[in-house]
Amino acid sequence: MSTQNVDVLVIGAGPAGTIAASIINKAGFKTKIVEKEKFPRFVIGESLLPRSMEALEEAGLLDAVKAKGFQEKFGAKFVRGNELCDFNFNDQFTQGWKWTWQVQRGDFDLTLAEESRRQGVDVCFETAVTDIKFNGTNSTTTVVNKDGSTDTINAKFIVDASGYGRVIPRLFNLDRPSNLPSRKTLFTHIKDPDRLKYDEPNRIMIVVHEPTTWIWVIPFSNGTTSVGFVANPEFYEKTKGMKPEEQLRTLINSDPHIKERFGDKEFLFEPRTIEGWSVTTDKFYGDGFVLTGNVTEFLDPVFSSGVTLAAASSQAAAKLVIKQLKGNKVDWEEEFMKPVMAGVDTFRSYVLAWYDGTLHEIFFAKEINPDFKKQICSVLAGYVWDTTNPFVKNTTAF
Repeated sequence: MSTQNVDVLVIGAGPAGTIAASIINKAGFKTKIVEKEKFPRFVIGESLLPRSMEALEEAGLLDAVKAKGFQEKFGAKFVRGNELCDFNFNDQFTQGWKWTWQVQRGDFDLTLAEESRRQGVDVCFETAVTDIKFNGTNSTTTVVNKDGSTDTINAKFIVDASGYGRVIPRLFNLDRPSNLPSRKTLFTHIKDPDRLKYDEPNRIMIVVHEPTTWIWVIPFSNGTTSVGFVANPEFYEKTKGMKPEEQLRTLINSDPHIKERFGDKEFLFEPRTIEGWSVTTDKFYGDGFVLTGNVTEFLDPVFSSGVTLAAASSQAAAKLVIKQLKGNKVDWEEEFMKPVMAGVDTFRSYVLAWYDGTLHEIFFAKEINPDFKKQICSVLAGYVWDTTNPFVKNTTAF
């Protein structure tokens, strides 16, 4: 067993972890990332929002991502039958980024991790956290390496960016159920040679299949497209007993919009299922640690909020970790918990309004107020902390 001393230990090498680690490392603190998985690895959350670009830029990761040639994303289109609502990030209320990317997360996350390492962050893959002991704000973390050997890492602070792994909440029994109903997705990547016929490459499309069931269509720059159904678990009873490919093929062919484009196209992997993703925790911080990204709370994929909340919360957390390590007092409740929850709650109100049909009535109205549309577009771009925006300040308007 070997022991390493660092200033900050970051758990998880996804966007939340690499953004936090890169910002802290740039401030001159010795930072280490441990990641349980081997990269690249598959994960969903493939459609980013413009607000995430600010965090990537501050972390010094933006240029590395630009060099990969991912699909640029300029907006979002919502479809219900013959009705259409199109949002262009160029036409939003909040001043900020007007575009972002649609990414294959395996390549995207690996790019961030490799750039963090190039900047000087020690990144260790296939390294699982098995125990953490705190002594005030100092900690000793036990990890198991790929070869089965065990090491310890002493740190002055821990950033838990472990995503669905939820390392600290699970080790310390902090997980709590979300107030959102359980939902399930079935998805794959599909060869999409006709994509240009549908004028879709530069935006995500969300198709209303049934009132509480929707389909994502996320084109990538390599000519493939991510397609997934999101619904209450009961929706899938109609295809129960089918193999995954037959099940998804049946669902695709049951929707006119999706059938026309993807009905006979090749699946690149056997469709996968994820369900029961909504979870939260009482507090996003404690003595010697902070939780960021999906470890705080993951809502729902409908507005692609996951990576943006991960990026923004890690950006904020990193600055506060630096502040504390420099000997300044940090009020984690006021400076971190409440602001992060404000953004989460704004997105939550939109998720709830989507599933109860309220947003459908607004999006597909015969005439939508242009100012309202700009304000909503800013939320869809991830600017959920702009309280000058009436659709952020007053989310009870729904």
